[in-house]
Amino acid sequence: MSAEPTPTSSAGSPADSAAATASRPQGGTTLRRSLGVPTLVLFGLAYMVPMTVFTTYGIVNAITEGKLALAYAVTLVAMLFTAVSYAFLAREIPSAGAAYTYTKAGFGRHAGFLTGWTIMIDYILLPMLNYLLIGLYLNEQFPGVPAWVFSMSALVLVTVLNIVGITVVKGANAVLVALQVVFFAIFFVLALRAFRSDVSLLDPFIGGGVDLSLVLAGSAILCLSFLGFDAVSTMAEESKSPRRTVPVAIILTTVTGGLIFVLVSWAAHMAFPEVITGDSADTAALVMLAEVGGDVLIALFLAAYVTGALGSALASQASVSRILYSMGRDGVLPRRVFGVLDRRFRTPVGAILVVAAVSVTAVWASVDFVASIVSFGALAAFSLVNLSVVSVCLLRPRRFTAGRVLLYGVVPVIGFGLTVWLWTSLTGLTLLLGIGWIVIGVIYLAVLTCGFRQAPPSLDIVD
Repeated sequence: MSAEPTPTSSAGSPADSAAATASRPQGGTTLRRSLGVPTLVLFGLAYMVPMTVFTTYGIVNAITEGKLALAYAVTLVAMLFTAVSYAFLAREIPSAGAAYTYTKAGFGRHAGFLTGWTIMIDYILLPMLNYLLIGLYLNEQFPGVPAWVFSMSALVLVTVLNIVGITVVKGANAVLVALQVVFFAIFFVLALRAFRSDVSLLDPFIGGGVDLSLVLAGSAILCLSFLGFDAVSTMAEESKSPRRTVPVAIILTTVTGGLIFVLVSWAAHMAFPEVITGDSADTAALVMLAEVGGDVLIALFLAAYVTGALGSALASQASVSRILYSMGRDGVLPRRVFGVLDRRFRTPVGAILVVAAVSVTAVWASVDFVASIVSFGALAAFSLVNLSVVSVCLLRPRRFTAGRVLLYGVVPVIGFGLTVWLWTSLTGLTLLLGIGWIVIGVIYLAVLTCGFRQAPPSLDIVD
């Protein structure tokens, strides 16, 4: 089927045939379908990096005055609404492209392009952030080796794995997620032994009173830990029975990741209820881990965190390359670079190499700058995907039963409201830079469509 019918002058004309041929993937025929629900969930969890709970541990714990676990629970509930919207659309539109494809189906080709353009800033920069963190953490352990050496080595490894194929990536993801699970198991055992007898089991949630405004402020930061479900949706064309497997994997990824975050932060509070504030909040996780398990646990943490970042780089580079491929075969981006599959590996090599080239700038980038921009594109896309459910699943079919209004009207509107609220919590500089990126996209779209007088090329969505 097609996302939007393309006008034709006469059925079966040579011009039509040529256009149809040009719009199809070149090189290979189609992306290889090899992913089931377990692999998709591992892919999403690798993208989320469950170890990121320690990255924001000190900062959000200070903001929420020790209610980190409650903030994660609130964030999980909020992000589930958007995850459900993704699941609805993944069932209706089983195609690569995620938010780009969904918004185009809901609001047309121009809106789809701008959504894809906006979320690209998130996807393209996330691999860079992982390479940067890998370099910094390994340099901390091995100061004699420059951080950029570790960053570039990781970049080369991830790029090669993505070019060879998604079956290699899924195997690597399973190993990397397993390493994080092993660390969490060790952490839970040591934390249970270190539980304070004077701390109530409910203290991380309601102990000592709760300031809801502070909890919500912390939740706004934590929402970026849940980006894995969007990554899952980009793999629809490489999934077995995508109308069934992708929606299930989206929900399971969100719930599994959220429960991990809640349980880890709960256990950390039970073993170390103190709240570290000020400049020391950035390294509060190391203080907590030293209290729970000493230097051995800190060493295990650094090893697991670096491998987790490597897994996230694998997943995020694979995801963004599929989005660029989707836009490339659509003709929105140069088809010869982005819309071609390698004949041997049937992977979008051009898109993968472009992402790798951008990630080289991790040598000069700062963590604060990259991290502040990554959130903008994700929340903007989440908002539009929620609205697209209303258009695709409710308004267009024009079947307004009570059940459909609840599922395809009320649920996505709540998701939209929650993501807009989280969006407004971003800093002014982040909003300014993000809007600037959108303006560049509008200018490019104007050039592409001759001043918006033409529609951007449309992508065929094949079952």
